[in-house]
Amino acid sequence: MEELIFCLNATMPVFLIMVLGYVFRKIGIIDLEFADKMNRFVFLALLPVLLFKELSLSDFSAIWDLKYLMFCFFATFFSITIMCIISLFLKDRSIRGEFIQAGFRSSAALLAYAFVQNVYEEAKIVALMVIGAVPLYNIASVVILMLLRPKQGRLNRVILKNTLKGVMKNPLILGILAGMIWALLKIPQPVIMKKSISTFASSATPLGLLALGASFDVKEVFSKIKIVLVSSSFKLLILTAIFLPIAIKFGFKDEKLVAVLGMLGSPTTPISFTMARGMGHNGAVTSGTVNYEYFYINRVALHIEDCRTSINLLNK
Repeated sequence: MEELIFCLNATMPVFLIMVLGYVFRKIGIIDLEFADKMNRFVFLALLPVLLFKELSLSDFSAIWDLKYLMFCFFATFFSITIMCIISLFLKDRSIRGEFIQAGFRSSAALLAYAFVQNVYEEAKIVALMVIGAVPLYNIASVVILMLLRPKQGRLNRVILKNTLKGVMKNPLILGILAGMIWALLKIPQPVIMKKSISTFASSATPLGLLALGASFDVKEVFSKIKIVLVSSSFKLLILTAIFLPIAIKFGFKDEKLVAVLGMLGSPTTPISFTMARGMGHNGAVTSGTVNYEYFYINRVALHIEDCRTSINLLNK
């Protein structure tokens, strides 16, 4: 029962806030124009500050393990590569960018931290996993979503040049670079600065989830349900089945292995939708994948608890 409550506490609030955004739109509190503006605000202002906060406060030296860091990096890199290859089989080129991102980008920081903290009471190793995976998540997502924008046409020198400029100016990339430089130089943060950044950044997740829910189009998502299911299968099952045995073979165990599991098998982060919409994509594949995966995770948790209850009754 404790495991069920823990799992639901970690995932159900995320799902419910998305549902709340959908309800607000249906009753007229939020419209699509407002949802788009809210999504843009999250993308341009809140997310960069959130990424800066997470990285600038990291103490790399206290948790340094090069072997573990490189595993997290290359597992993420090859996950991205696999999704890029699979996307080539999609006839609709306009959804390839969303499909790739939704297939590899997990809620690593959120759920991995929650799981490790719950089991081992401290989660310092998650910071190292985040350093290995999350900057690559963001950089790869920016590049892929810019290169595969709908109606962009075939790649050429002009598009590549504009993409490079866009990556260099992207607020998420700037937030990551600023946070890493701040942490490496060990620049202290005054209490006022730290609290102000934390308060501002804490708005990113709830506002992003509300915008996702308000933008959710049932007909649009169901028209792409096969793509959503394929993307979710890779995110929740296939990539985990590929890389988790490799992690075990490398000798990772205890909190390191749980953090890897969180990195590989967590649902697609809702931030993916914010990024997709912020860079000109429709967002239907991403929103469908995020909603399905969080719903699926909660259903699995309930099913496991039902099975456990049945076994206990039989044993009595």
